[in-house]
Formats: sequence, structure tokens, C-alpha cells
Amino acid sequence: MTLHNAAHRAEHTEERQQKVHIIQGQYYVSDQPNVVLLTLLGSCVAACIHDPVARVGGMNHFLLPGADRDTNTRDAERYGVHLMELLVNGLLQHGARKDRLQAKLFGGARTVEKLSDIGRQNSIFAERFLKTEGIAYLGGSCGGESGRRLQFWPVSGRARQAMIAGQEVPIIVPPPAPHVDGDVEFF
Repeated sequence: MTLHNAAHRAEHTEERQQKVHIIQGQYYVSDQPNVVLLTLLGSCVAACIHDPVARVGGMNHFLLPGADRDTNTRDAERYGVHLMELLVNGLLQHGARKDRLQAKLFGGARTVEKLSDIGRQNSIFAERFLKTEGIAYLGGSCGGESGRRLQFWPVSGRARQAMIAGQEVPIIVPPPAPHVDGDVEFF
């Protein structure tokens, strides 16, 4: 294979991917192999949850941990407790089984030093939620002082992140090389 053919194949693969941008207060579930979920995170947390047998997965993006009492408010979608429930229920509706779910967590940065560390609170909440619900926590990347640009392939469970330093936002292009299901890639 010539270099030109390899580059052409990488472009063709990229074109076939359906990119779904997840913003604060949203979640998305898919069983389509061409879907890649994208988000940008600071102190917010994104849970990427996947069932490797049903080959379905999803991502959410929440701003605050929240508590059960918060889900009755007009803006419940900002809260982790609400979005985690919606994500898990969405996965189950797409054929996932709770005992097979595997999760990765990203975000939770401390973006403003002098304010409370809401990023850490978000991360602690998400880990506790997974433990309480009996969902396997495979890791991910939480904390620090930098934002993250995140990609998640819901069918394979593969996740990739790029740290965002200052004003620069790196452009992420998935590599043409084959991937192993369930990997977390840092670059």
C-alpha cells in the first residue's frame, strides 16, 4: 500500500463516521458502529458507558453532581444524578444489561483555582454512582487543571482524549490503525 492510498483510506474512514457533539446537559446512546461521540470538558464530567456484548454505548455531560431532590427542578439536565440515570436507562432500552456495563469517566478539572473544586465533586459523585449501581469502572481521566477534548466510540467502548492547554484546542483525527475494544487512548 502506498502512502497516498493509506492517507486516502484514513480520509474515507473519517468521512463515514457520524460525529455527534454532546454538550452540557445532554446524553446520547448508540449501537451504530460509525458513530463517534464528541465533547469538551472542564469541570464537567462525561461518563462513557458501554456494553461489550450488546455492542451499545453512550455518553453524558453534566455540570453539577446534584442530589435526588435536584431532579425535580426545571434544569435537572445539568445534574449528574439525572443524566446518569437517563444514560443507564437509555442503554438498557437498547439491549444492554446492567451487569455487563463498563464505564470510563473524564473531566472534573479544577478550572478556577480560587473557587470550590466542583470538578472533584463531580468526579467523586460519578464514581460513587457507578459503585452504587454495580457498574464496572474501568478508569479514564479526571482531575487536573486542564480541560479535555473527548472522543468516544460507543459500540467498541474506545475513548480518546486530548488535553486543552490555554487557548489552544487541538484537532483530533482518529488514527487509521485498527483499535482494540475498550481501550483508553491518551495523546
